[in-house]
Amino acid sequence: MASHTVTIEPGLPPDLFDETTLISLASTVAILLVAYGASLKALSPSTPGSYRFLFIWHAFDALIHFFLEGSFLYHCFYSWESYDNLTVRDVKSGRYYPTPRGYLGHDDRIWGAQAGGDNPFAQLWMVYARADRRWAGADTGVISLELLTVFVVGPLACLVCYDIARRNPRANIIMTIIATAELYGGFMTFCPEWLTGNQFLDTSNWMYKWVYLVFFNTLWVWVPLYALYG
Repeated sequence: MASHTVTIEPGLPPDLFDETTLISLASTVAILLVAYGASLKALSPSTPGSYRFLFIWHAFDALIHFFLEGSFLYHCFYSWESYDNLTVRDVKSGRYYPTPRGYLGHDDRIWGAQAGGDNPFAQLWMVYARADRRWAGADTGVISLELLTVFVVGPLACLVCYDIARRNPRANIIMTIIATAELYGGFMTFCPEWLTGNQFLDTSNWMYKWVYLVFFNTLWVWVPLYALYG
């Protein structure tokens, strides 16, 4: 159990460029650079540009799924705080994303990154949760999708990279499967919010709306569409 929780203060937007935010954004760039470096190591100079791009994308995709989204699942299953340690005011204030009753057999706990304390990955997810509060806690819909993403799509993305490096045409089939799964997963992630008036989304400033919600999520729309088209 974490020693203390991380909270989202309602009505008081945090500094858009605080240290945690900058580290979170830098970590994404670092993962992209690792994927690019892997392409230089694994691909021959004669590899077509389109396949080089798709190799980099799927390497980036796999790393994001394993390390970032994998850490989200870790906190959903292992980071918790007892309601006994919270005041009634804390619970009613909206600082914490509510945990479904009976989650993992418990009715007296909050789960997720919000209970992850000073863990760096918990802090990272709490930055993103400023834009989409569901990622602060244990939303069962999101968790269900992420289990498939981390344990199915992630390994498949690695297989795509392997096949592209070996010029195996099987890569095209697997890329089609991954692209379809990514598009379906994106729709299932946001459709519940659209149907309920975006109650957990914060679009009050450009960083939350255009960087966290639009840019980072539509990457997993446009690139899969490109993979399907190609």
